[in-house]
Amino acid sequence: MPLIDHLLAIQPIRKAIWKLWYPFLTRRLHEEGVVFLNYAYETAPPMAIPLSAADEADRACVQLYHHLASQADLRGQTVLEVSCGHGGGASYLTRSFGPAKYTGLDLNPAGIAFCKQRHQVTGLDFIQGDAENLPFADATFDALINLEASHCYPDFPRFLSEVARVLKPGGHFLYADFRFRESIPPWEMAIREASLELKATSDIGPGVIRGMEKNSARSQEMLDRKLPQWLHGLGRDFAGVKGSRVYNALVEGKLSYRSHHFVKS
Repeated sequence: MPLIDHLLAIQPIRKAIWKLWYPFLTRRLHEEGVVFLNYAYETAPPMAIPLSAADEADRACVQLYHHLASQADLRGQTVLEVSCGHGGGASYLTRSFGPAKYTGLDLNPAGIAFCKQRHQVTGLDFIQGDAENLPFADATFDALINLEASHCYPDFPRFLSEVARVLKPGGHFLYADFRFRESIPPWEMAIREASLELKATSDIGPGVIRGMEKNSARSQEMLDRKLPQWLHGLGRDFAGVKGSRVYNALVEGKLSYRSHHFVKS
């Protein structure tokens, strides 16, 4: 087994590597014009939502955002997406769901610079900031979206506290992420103890597996071109390529991917 795989089996080292890896990879993906950094989603039968020609190439990733956002009515609302990545989801939801204002926030300044240059959409803006110290006043937003990012946060309960703080009463928190088996109990405890009402939750792992399979060949081809060989294992995990550690864990039930809808009382 390569040294990088041994290191990635040790969780503290894995987290440290990911902190360095994310900005490195996103700089490489800027060159490709990649606007989605999340895994993908496909229903059975296929979701088949109508998409523009520009969005069609990213259909499987778009559908994960669509699944999450369609749990609440965002039309005319003020929406914050925390950890917006390269802004593909923010752009799609702003154009398709009709919010009055949509703000994408991410810790990565290079990612935010890319978003501001790439996504020129009315009502959409981007800001650099920390998920655990949101730079907004109390009760600012009608809805908050967080997709496939919180597993990287050092203090997940702190993030949930910030979500509750910046949401207006009656506001919606639309959240999806995964955890490996050993991390599920503290994840569930933090959710139970959050000052938000959980309205619905679902295991969307089967749909994510189908989405990964749909995107696998395209993702692998890009990794082959953009990364040195010794980083391919990490890249395959990041992209959710079929046969990667993350894909296999999801298939084998060692990882759980869930979608949640909360409301602030």
